[in-house]
Amino acid sequence: MHCSYYKRPLLLLLVLYIGLLVCWYKPGPSASDISHFISPEPVCLQGKVVGFPAAKKKTHNVLVQVQQVNGQKVSGYLYARFPSAAPAWHETLLLCGKLKKPYSVALLGNFDWAAYLATKNVFTEMTVQSVQTLAPPAWPLRLIYTLRQDILATFERHFDRDLSAIAGGILLGERGEIDPQLYSNFQDSGAIHLLVASGGNVGFVTLVVFACCSLFGLSRKKTALAALAVAGVYTVLAGADAPLTRAYFMTVCAVAGYFLRRNSGVFQGLVLSCLVILLVHPAAVFETGFQMSFLATLAIVVCLNLYEIPYTWPRWVRFFAQIFLATLSTQLVLLPVFTNVFYKVSFAGLLANMVLVPLASLLMGLSFLFYIFCVLHLAFVLQWVTGAALLAFKWLVEFFAAWPLANVPAAAWSPGWVAAYYAGVFGLFHLRQKQFLRRVGPVLLAGMLLAPALQYFFFSPPTVWLLNEWNKNAILYRTAHGKRILVAPALDGEKLARAVLKSGARRVDWVLLSEDTPKQRQQVQALQQRVEVGQVVRPFVQAWPGEEMQSAGVSVKVLWGHLLNRQNKVWTNAGFSGGRDSVSYEITDGNITFITAANGRFVLYLGQVLDNQRNATRRLSFPL
Repeated sequence: MHCSYYKRPLLLLLVLYIGLLVCWYKPGPSASDISHFISPEPVCLQGKVVGFPAAKKKTHNVLVQVQQVNGQKVSGYLYARFPSAAPAWHETLLLCGKLKKPYSVALLGNFDWAAYLATKNVFTEMTVQSVQTLAPPAWPLRLIYTLRQDILATFERHFDRDLSAIAGGILLGERGEIDPQLYSNFQDSGAIHLLVASGGNVGFVTLVVFACCSLFGLSRKKTALAALAVAGVYTVLAGADAPLTRAYFMTVCAVAGYFLRRNSGVFQGLVLSCLVILLVHPAAVFETGFQMSFLATLAIVVCLNLYEIPYTWPRWVRFFAQIFLATLSTQLVLLPVFTNVFYKVSFAGLLANMVLVPLASLLMGLSFLFYIFCVLHLAFVLQWVTGAALLAFKWLVEFFAAWPLANVPAAAWSPGWVAAYYAGVFGLFHLRQKQFLRRVGPVLLAGMLLAPALQYFFFSPPTVWLLNEWNKNAILYRTAHGKRILVAPALDGEKLARAVLKSGARRVDWVLLSEDTPKQRQQVQALQQRVEVGQVVRPFVQAWPGEEMQSAGVSVKVLWGHLLNRQNKVWTNAGFSGGRDSVSYEITDGNITFITAANGRFVLYLGQVLDNQRNATRRLSFPL
């Protein structure tokens, strides 16, 4: 790939547009969105099912594009839960029930359901009380949906839950209610992407069609049209989400280039498809799946073009060398994203994918062939082979996930370090283009040095995070020297650990209990399973009000408990009863002094009460 690609106006426009979205765009409902009709009263609305239903334990959940509410035209999407049978894809329905806002707990470092739905432009939920079909889907869509459901049902009938989930995930990107431990093993082995229908699946289907057409001696034109038709059907069958749509668009570019005997323009197809997706759906820029899919594809396209495998090598060596390059480039480019989402790194993924990626392609073809045999009532011919292959795949995933370096805890990266890392990766990808690297090398090196420095000096001030989940509180403080102090750990220890990791640290230097209760001590023990914990201070056991402790330039003084009365006035609960007495802590960090109070509910700073927010994280950066 020539370096002139980076000067193309379309790429520059995409970069500029993404920058504008990241800096100024925030997903929110439009003026006519369904969310404006949320009220205690039930409503009846008309809408079309636009996603494949996801089977849960008690409901079938699906996205509905709303058209009318109580006879009034509206727009937007609804996340609907059907307690009874699942609706058909692209079926037009009349739904009745109560609308509500999506459940939201915006806890630092933890999953927020409402924020996740917002990246899909969904701001409303409904548990359906009654449903009526207004119009069935068009027959081609009905046929595709029926085929998809029949494939998944066939897997469920012939294999156990884990194996059917693997088969459904690899073939159609539908893993269903997969076992949580198996899902974690896929993450740790670096193979979680294989359970999602992606661009690789579309490319595999296209290549299979090309191979089959060549056996029958079809012309170049007929082969190209057949490949596009079959790949298009598969794209719709697998869900037609952003990665698949992008991959199909790139396939169109590649096949058109093949037909015209010209450069396929895959890079240009990737850029154009990404731009189109973001123009139609700007919130996708904040969606983790979209980010990982685009970056992985970009890395593979760039790396395989810049590091071509010599044609003199044996074919099987070239095959595994290309897998190694694709896996290495993907792992490198996704490292910050994966770390900032899952707070762990899998070093087993590089070797695991060299084995699992080819096996997944084999399973994709074998699973579909098994379905064809089931339709022909010949399931017994391939059931043992398919089941053994799925079992071997599961065993390999568990094997790689069990490696000591498969699940290494990691703290989230700051924006400065992310920018420096990608500057270095860009330079690494272009090592062979020495003339180009000489021109851009100084700029990349300056970025690698300046970005972390700017982050440290200007964008990492001492910060307090007030954490709240249903009136359970905790306070996390990042000192001027980058240390972490956790106060009043009443929240779940696992969630507290994710908050610490999201703050950019793997260690809590001090844990200050506000009450010496079994509950807080239990949360500290759970916290220690994920992050390193330094000194734990137990009030009325290790420290009493009036005592002062110092460490790493920070002074902590134990105070009697500070509380708020109904008039919002601060009062002090002095005296020890021998029971559940709480304490407050005065933290002095250089010229910053504040008091943590009310079991982590608020802080006092310069006489001002800075309260937390329910089910949210309030961030206070000094100077306020």
